Amino acid sequence: MRFQNSVFVDLLKPIDRRAFGQIVARHKGDAYDKSFKSWDHLVVLIAAQLGGETSLRSLEAAFNANSGSHYHLGVRRIARSTLAEANARRPVGVFADLFARLSCELDRRTRRDGAELLRLIDSTPIPLSKFHDFARSNGRIHGMKMHVVYDPGIDRPFCVEVTPANVNDVEIGKKTPIEAGATYVFDKGYYDFKWWRGIHEAGALFVSRPKSNTRLADVAEREMPQTRGEGYTVLRDCEVKLASKGDSKLRMRLRRLHIRRDALKDGKPQEIVVITNDMTRSAVEIAALYKARWAIELLFRWIKQHLNIRKFLGENENAVRLQLIAAMIAFVLLRIAAHRHDIELAHLRFSELAGRFLFERRPIDRLERPPPKYQAARRRISPRQLELAYA
Repeated sequence: MRFQNSVFVDLLKPIDRRAFGQIVARHKGDAYDKSFKSWDHLVVLIAAQLGGETSLRSLEAAFNANSGSHYHLGVRRIARSTLAEANARRPVGVFADLFARLSCELDRRTRRDGAELLRLIDSTPIPLSKFHDFARSNGRIHGMKMHVVYDPGIDRPFCVEVTPANVNDVEIGKKTPIEAGATYVFDKGYYDFKWWRGIHEAGALFVSRPKSNTRLADVAEREMPQTRGEGYTVLRDCEVKLASKGDSKLRMRLRRLHIRRDALKDGKPQEIVVITNDMTRSAVEIAALYKARWAIELLFRWIKQHLNIRKFLGENENAVRLQLIAAMIAFVLLRIAAHRHDIELAHLRFSELAGRFLFERRPIDRLERPPPKYQAARRRISPRQLELAYA
């Protein structure tokens, strides 16, 4: 009979074990937990994400119950005390570097020639309970933030960083490597003239919203051959310059667009102002780029609803960080598997089925189909012979 890998083994195939070993050696990931290696830790946390386990006890029981699959996964049975210690001590850099490597693998598989380079930058709050005494408050939530750079065209998160909730978004945005020719879209949380100038000087474009107290002087009105887009209308498009003492920090050509959304807010149409250094695209295209920023909000919603980042497997900061990065690794592995096996299922349905049949031996591209029934060939000696069969 032909051997069939489990669904979990197929999902983990994009991880290069040799490269992962180099990452572990670089961060000394196995320095304190010699019996519970970084690979074991990674596999267990991904299983927790895909299987929806919310406690160390349930994770231990579910993982050890499938010990028949451990050999092909390259792991052993776990003890929750050992897992708790590893969560507290293993360097986060081990998982963070692996995520970066897998993100590049996803880009290689989904890259499209001629597609524009669009990068959405945003953060999402991770509320934590009072038992997480390391958490900080920013006035709205008590917890942490997860910062993500995301390409909606290929559904690829580029960079992920976890910080305390009181860290300003723009401080993390400044650490983002800028790609020439790319367009970066972000909201008011990334308001910083010096950073905007750095994006412009790197040969990239940005689309954002200015704060209400930003003084902008009109330079010239721009023509708008088209004003109507999907769900919005561009009311005005003009070239502007900064009219304040900070103008030396923003010496570049700028455009300001006034956009009215069709969706009502408090019974009234909502108008927003968008600023950009893109002098080539039409006004409708610029408005569509800012509208595309909603895709990163959908990413955050999907991750929070379908991966395990609401309940954590530890109360210390290191455990929370590891679990958040493991969730993003699980997300990328699901996307790579979907492209590798040409899976046409919706992302939600595919992730649900992968978690349901994680340790079962079945083709990953046939998760939605029932397993074939094995029927032995029946041979009758004589047509007059009676046959005994179950009804």
